[in-house]
Amino acid sequence: MRTLVVGDIHSGLRALEQVMDKAKVTPKDHIIFLGDYVDAWSTAVETVDFLIQLKDAFNCTFIRGNHDELCREWLLTQKDNPQWLAHGGTATRQSYLDANRDKWETHLQFYANLENYHLAEDNRLYLHAGYTNLKGIDFEYFVQSYYWDRTLWELATALNPQLEPTDPKFPKRLTHYKEVFIGHTPLSKTQVVKPQKAANVWNVDTGAAFKGGLTILNVETKEFWQSDPVHTFYPGERGRN
Repeated sequence: MRTLVVGDIHSGLRALEQVMDKAKVTPKDHIIFLGDYVDAWSTAVETVDFLIQLKDAFNCTFIRGNHDELCREWLLTQKDNPQWLAHGGTATRQSYLDANRDKWETHLQFYANLENYHLAEDNRLYLHAGYTNLKGIDFEYFVQSYYWDRTLWELATALNPQLEPTDPKFPKRLTHYKEVFIGHTPLSKTQVVKPQKAANVWNVDTGAAFKGGLTILNVETKEFWQSDPVHTFYPGERGRN
């Protein structure tokens, strides 16, 4: 069994189908989705439908992203959030307005059941954005940090790579887990790039909402597969560009 981690999809269902085929994903694999299933491309409803069906036949873990929470809030209230609409929500809103309202309730259940993080038995941590508490996720004060924080990746990339975890100056926040896998902060908005590691943190958001590809990473071997640039599947659409 492989453990495969999937970066931010942002409604890019066509790219997801392609990269799953490239990775030859099977029901024996554990697929961990890092969140942000919607907001960018026009197939938001279809993407969530696909994920709901996928979990019936595959071993899936679905992490909550900030865009999923923003979409859920709109589905519950229909109150337009200008920031959400400006960052991919407009396409998602239209996708849901074009869909049968029966789907709304099913999707609301999907969003409500998303996990804020997944800590595996091998002490690898999976979450959308990050955490801020020096003692780790169990001591986080603000739940929203799990899907909004950007300081974890900022800290990891700013860290002197020569600094050993045993050094007193090494950030305590990074010492609790074997590896941490996140999305949330796109590594590029203009081209296809590889997933990146900084300290023990892996960023798998390779810019699917913009002009990057969608990535699946094998957490053990670090082999990865990528879709074509996601915008090429949606000609005439802007995504978040």
